[in-house]
Amino acid sequence: MKAAELVFVPSPGRGHIVAIIEFAKRLLQQDERLSVSIIVIKRPYSTTVDSDTADLAASNTNIRFIYLPQVDPPVIKTCFENSMSVYIEMHKSHVKAGIIDHVLSKSTPIAGLVIDLFCSPMIDVANELDVPSYLFFTSSAAFLGLMLYLPVRHSEIGSEFFISDPDSIIPTFANPVPSRFIPSFLLDKDGYASFLSHGTQFIKTKGFIINTFAELEPHAIKYLTSAPELPPVYTVGPVLSVEDKKKPEFEKIMQWLDNQPSSSVVFLCFGSLGGFEKPQLEEIATALEWSGLRFLWSVRPPPPKDFNLKPVEYTNFSDVLPAGFLDRTENRGLVCGWAPQVEVLAHEAVGGFVSHCGWNSTLESLWNGVPIAAWPVYAEQQPNAFQLVNELKLAVELKSDYRITQAAKLVMAEEIEKSIKSLMDTENHVRKRAKEIGEKAGKALLDGGSSFISLGRFIDDILITKK
Repeated sequence: MKAAELVFVPSPGRGHIVAIIEFAKRLLQQDERLSVSIIVIKRPYSTTVDSDTADLAASNTNIRFIYLPQVDPPVIKTCFENSMSVYIEMHKSHVKAGIIDHVLSKSTPIAGLVIDLFCSPMIDVANELDVPSYLFFTSSAAFLGLMLYLPVRHSEIGSEFFISDPDSIIPTFANPVPSRFIPSFLLDKDGYASFLSHGTQFIKTKGFIINTFAELEPHAIKYLTSAPELPPVYTVGPVLSVEDKKKPEFEKIMQWLDNQPSSSVVFLCFGSLGGFEKPQLEEIATALEWSGLRFLWSVRPPPPKDFNLKPVEYTNFSDVLPAGFLDRTENRGLVCGWAPQVEVLAHEAVGGFVSHCGWNSTLESLWNGVPIAAWPVYAEQQPNAFQLVNELKLAVELKSDYRITQAAKLVMAEEIEKSIKSLMDTENHVRKRAKEIGEKAGKALLDGGSSFISLGRFIDDILITKK
């Protein structure tokens, strides 16, 4: 019989669910006394469980998946992050019922409810059920510090951020953060209110489980672990899905990489919601052509403005790229839609990553020792880019203060070319630094490593609490 069960409630996004599953797998591998259930909230535009989640569930049979009924998404015209927060809060009664029907009715005692970034309303559910709650934070320790800073700032200023604001002194950042690196949702009244609420609620949990490792973010972690008003901190990263899946639809991409020299290819990919309209794509294409570099480029459209709609992929790249570009670069470049990012970054041919700086993508890149050119697009990516370029020295500057809401202001080809050439320069210090951090990431997960020890401490703490 299992000694205790943990219940996870992730946000309905692939990055969130994959990270939760990988963390759950590591828990089960490290201590056989535990069992895990994951409550699945369907995506707003889906009436069924999406194929990604279904595949993940089918390949992880030692984890129980509890599927909630569909909830109609909110009809509100606001930023994506606020819409998602409202949508998840609408599931509170279903989450409570799912725990009562599928977990509390069983003989294994529940040790905790583990929520992620958007799921702070579920802390109320945990309290109602007299269950400890924990935060599994899928972004950086520095960004968690920004969220915890919001209630402090609000007590003094009482409003959202503005681009004209002076630099912010955020304890988890080693340097003052200019307002142009504050995420777009904190410049939006509704988005700010939503994240202010999240940050306020997080402090009520019994612990912060963060997808980072001590060697990567020493300044941020030192603050979080020393602040007396905060709960215990467990750094358990990098939590990644690094298995080589070899899907047939990506065979062309991987075979192309097999034929390229070591560390010669710059990979451009901007996340599940990161895409550009034709004018910006033309500037990127021009830069790649001018650079003479080998490249693999995932070309995708921007996300729809309607929260309830699913993105529609480009069907003909020639329609959105400069005339003749594909022919002129066919011997040194490959353009694709979706790309198997984990497998691509692990390939020895890849020497640099032009990235939106989403935290999962950042960890995947650093795990493989691949340096980054920072081009954030949405979510919390601007402060991530600021930290990577200015504090961690793991990325070169491309356009660290870019945001998709200002897409009409193009990043020009000259700027892009300069950055990717710097990124691929074998003498650039960020290349050596990325390799060093990649080695430290691997050691952190080994027996005796910082994240291995921290995970063990978390397991001990929840089992002691359960007793």
